[in-house]
Amino acid sequence: MIFGNIRSLEEYLFLEGAVKRCFEYAGAHDLSVYETGRHDIDGDRLFVNIVEYETVEAEKRFWEAHRNYLDIHLMLEGTEQIDMNFIHNMDVKPYVAEDDFLPMEGGKNGSVVLKEGDFLICYPSDAHRTAVAAGVPRKVRKAIFKVRI
Repeated sequence: MIFGNIRSLEEYLFLEGAVKRCFEYAGAHDLSVYETGRHDIDGDRLFVNIVEYETVEAEKRFWEAHRNYLDIHLMLEGTEQIDMNFIHNMDVKPYVAEDDFLPMEGGKNGSVVLKEGDFLICYPSDAHRTAVAAGVPRKVRKAIFKVRI
């Protein structure tokens, strides 16, 4: 996992080219006006999902990871907690290939709070539980870039 803010991208020169491309795309496009849903950038190799939802208590959310895509969560508006752990610490359930969804159960090892401009990159070994309220429930708008690996 890599946690940072788009205002400090010069600190992340080591990132893969496809990940850098996501940040370049975000800088060149006003994602705040995109409709919710999927927006292709490079077909199934690179796309962005724009989502809006209200955060809730952690117990109402689920754990996930992905095998075929990196997730890059970029907060556009609002505040959200994302709980994290490594999949080897979790009770992993059967993989759902058609959705690239690896469900699991377990506890958190840590968490981050995303505010506007913050990002979190989740790799295949990174279990994450999104949409958790950081204090009180809030509406969030977020871009989730999906980078095929």
